[in-house]
Amino acid sequence: MLLTNPVFMGVILMTLLCFFRFNVLLSVLLSGIFVGVWSKYMHLEHLDFISFFTQLPQAMMDSMKILIDGMQGNLQTALSYILLGAVAAAISKTNLTAYLIKLVSNFISHRKYVLILSLALIACFSQNLIPIHVAFVPLLIPPLLMIFNKLKIDRRAIACALTFGLTTPYMVVPLGFGLIYQTLLVDNLNSNGVLINLDQVSNTMIFAVICMLVGLFLAVFVFYAKPREYKEEQISKMDFDNLTMGKKEWGVLAGLGLTLLLQILTHNLPLSGLLGFVLMVLLGGVEYNKVNLVFDDGLKIMGYIAFVMLVASGYSEVLKQSGGIDELVRVSVPFMDQSHFLAILIMLAIGLLITIGIGSSFGTIPIIATLFCPICLQLGFSPVAIIFIIGVAGALGDAGSPASETTLGVSVGLNADGQGDHIKDTCIPTFIFFNGSLLVLGSIIAFFLL
Repeated sequence: MLLTNPVFMGVILMTLLCFFRFNVLLSVLLSGIFVGVWSKYMHLEHLDFISFFTQLPQAMMDSMKILIDGMQGNLQTALSYILLGAVAAAISKTNLTAYLIKLVSNFISHRKYVLILSLALIACFSQNLIPIHVAFVPLLIPPLLMIFNKLKIDRRAIACALTFGLTTPYMVVPLGFGLIYQTLLVDNLNSNGVLINLDQVSNTMIFAVICMLVGLFLAVFVFYAKPREYKEEQISKMDFDNLTMGKKEWGVLAGLGLTLLLQILTHNLPLSGLLGFVLMVLLGGVEYNKVNLVFDDGLKIMGYIAFVMLVASGYSEVLKQSGGIDELVRVSVPFMDQSHFLAILIMLAIGLLITIGIGSSFGTIPIIATLFCPICLQLGFSPVAIIFIIGVAGALGDAGSPASETTLGVSVGLNADGQGDHIKDTCIPTFIFFNGSLLVLGSIIAFFLL
């Protein structure tokens, strides 16, 4: 029965805990323990009160062991995140990003739509070319708020432009965070019976650009195109006039170049990040006596997300060994077989719910791959369709989630003068235009990929 299925109950429990703002890491761990314990007891015909409590400690220990053993499935991804965090920390301790902003801002501060679309492009670079992720927003946006006010730009359009750039590249470009995401897709689909390679993922996920571009167009040129007035507030500005490219900046830039080149040649992000960071140290981009400090800052930036992904991988292993997935497939497939389009829509909606709760697309992938791969295979979906469904289902919810790094970072920049609301001006607009387009258009595209 569906309502007593351990996988179904575990995912609902995890999502509810995350929705009620309970710690994400603890939510996944508790849900994993619950799934393991429930899957053991539900098969027992007779269980009295005393037997339940005497067997409970062993059941919990067994569940935790499965979860910990399963964490190795995401070790490469976690290491990639930590090393990329160190690279991002090294960038943040130089004037490299600010210098790039200075160069670009001279060309984008005059025309409204050129400015908005340029911000989306710069945000794209933060995911692959200069993998600093959302950390560039507090540097770039506050100095531009006065220009936004002068041009009467609705900040909800800016939020959508930045979110487009922070989300789209990791789905479609196999560099930086995109290489992490797409490698994660390959590993988890392969481990769940869908044999694919990285080139297939890159060629398939390019279709997600259509959904994101539609959302960006509607937000910027239709719904938030009207002028909007803001109060003129004094904001502390960065001294762009005295920025220089010194030894540290050139050293970090060389390390970034090596990291980017090695990613293209090897598709191995941990090795690329490691060697790029070492080159930064050798060339003086990171002072030798400050390597520990920079690496600690990298752990602060990315370490938590890395652990969420590790635990998510362990959680997916608990789901596999619970035996509930086979039952879930048996119950779901006859219903979904009536309408493949409806089946796709339901899977994408479930991905949306999980990602909004967790706040991390990367942490969602191991969970939904475990759930959806058996269903998709049973329904006879093509590998290309499965790649697209799980890739989009994972990304759904990154935009619009109050707990997502993407929305939190964007809000920090747009609220530098106290006139940006995290929910109304960031979460709701990005949720509507990007989750809406990914859900509707993504379902249509996936249907044609079957």
